[in-house]
Amino acid sequence: MEPGLPHIPSRAETIRSWKECGGGIAATLPIHYPRALLRAFGLLPVEVWGPPRVDPAPGAAHLQPYVCSIVGNALSFLLSGGLDGADVIIVPHACDSLQGLGSLLLDFVRPRQPVFPLYLPRGRRESDLQFLADECRALYGKLAAATGRAPSEMEMMESIRREEEADRLLAQLHRRRRTLSLTDRAFYRLVRAREYLPAEEFAALAHSVLDAPPADPRAGIPLLLSGIVPEPMALLDAVTERGGAIVADDLACCGRRLYPPGTRADPFHRMAERILNGPPDPTRGSPIAERLRHLVQMAQETGARGVIFYAVKFCEPELFDLPLLRRGLQEAGLPSVPIEVDLNDPLSGQTLTRIEAFLEMVAGQPAEEVRR
Repeated sequence: MEPGLPHIPSRAETIRSWKECGGGIAATLPIHYPRALLRAFGLLPVEVWGPPRVDPAPGAAHLQPYVCSIVGNALSFLLSGGLDGADVIIVPHACDSLQGLGSLLLDFVRPRQPVFPLYLPRGRRESDLQFLADECRALYGKLAAATGRAPSEMEMMESIRREEEADRLLAQLHRRRRTLSLTDRAFYRLVRAREYLPAEEFAALAHSVLDAPPADPRAGIPLLLSGIVPEPMALLDAVTERGGAIVADDLACCGRRLYPPGTRADPFHRMAERILNGPPDPTRGSPIAERLRHLVQMAQETGARGVIFYAVKFCEPELFDLPLLRRGLQEAGLPSVPIEVDLNDPLSGQTLTRIEAFLEMVAGQPAEEVRR
């Protein structure tokens, strides 16, 4: 166990414990979905980010070779029985590849579980909010048919408040990360437990870390980590061993899901509101200028001196933004480096060399205030 890190149950332990208590499991693909709605039906959301180190062959027989490894591995994992414990499968339309996977599961490779796509709007207008609220309401109907349950508005609001409290603590962990007695790897083990732990269990875990006395800020060149998912986790060790320290996060699986509390009285609108008011994200169609302002502001607040973009190969929403984002960051005094990975591959020597060269370059530059 990492120093300063309490015991974190694994996904398998969590699923087993939840099912022993009579609950169901919702296997959820990335990225944005209404956690509170699933919990109101007694379903525990367990996210499927690939997973890494899966034999890609079963999925490759059904997908184009240029589909990202998150989608390819998820299909392979399902076909090999990895999702047999799930009661429903949720597939948000975060990108064309995930939408294609949803269609594939509905029409061709049909698992025994019901598959429910969730379509996300690409804006923040009132019409976008109404669209997503209607999607949540439609999902409610599908879940009711699948489970035989019909949670009341009061039960849904109780579930929403539970998720809001967990997300409030998640945001605190991010804000205080540099004074927590945790390595970067331990920090990500903790915050990524939000992907599968019940909200109340995650909240207790977060409290146990936040209530500990603050540590001295960790040494190292402060960096902002952007991209999709920190897999393989050896990335974090590589950054630490070469003198870096992650102080800010814009990962799709972490920092882009720091949802603020909602304000709407209707539970469906409140769930939609929270998702749409989250940090900028290309999978929700956020403008590049908005993403650039967000990254620069994070760097100013945390003292980050450089940005590592850690993208999964063939991730079109992420890679499309990179050229303009990197140019804007450079103009703001923030150097960056893009790294593309496949979830099935270990960190290559070339990747380690790029990280080392980037850190040496950042270390050799005078620490200046990031320009707006």
